[in-house]
Amino acid sequence: MILYRCFAWNPAVEPRARGGALWFPRPLQGDGRHDVPGRYGCLYVSEEPLAAVVEELARLAGTRLGPTDLVREGLPLSLAVLRLSDAARLVDLDEPLALAEEGLRPSRVATCDREVTQADAAALHERHPDAAGLRWWSFHESAWRHVTLFDRAAGELDVEDVRQLELDDDVVGEAARFLGLGRAA
Repeated sequence: MILYRCFAWNPAVEPRARGGALWFPRPLQGDGRHDVPGRYGCLYVSEEPLAAVVEELARLAGTRLGPTDLVREGLPLSLAVLRLSDAARLVDLDEPLALAEEGLRPSRVATCDREVTQADAAALHERHPDAAGLRWWSFHESAWRHVTLFDRAAGELDVEDVRQLELDDDVVGEAARFLGLGRAA
């Protein structure tokens, strides 16, 4: 399975080191949808490159997009193409049968209440020790699928490509249009 990650990339480090495409930022986690850093680290990735970029730029909605918006902590915002092993199993929270088996409702999966989503993620992590992560739909566009990878899936991930994003990148332009971002002069 091909997945996309938009993140602050340090091209000088190995992929599994801090700033690398395969680094699970557990020490920085706690506020994300499925973050439970006391139990696991996670990577938030998407099945579509546009979805990954929109997630990263969404906080800028209603502003103008400029070069500094493509920098995080002094590092260039980049798009990684990752390959998850075909043998990896995901708990698919977009699948009605899976929701029924887990006793979950779509409204609970989609809530912005992090106490709820984090508790559910922790329970799923524990109940499915063979699962690489969770698959769910995007808050921004329900047709887009996101994947939260648990750090136990690290050995099942490889980097296919990483590229620094630029303002003239097609995917950046598409994300800006989707979010209604103007261009800085």
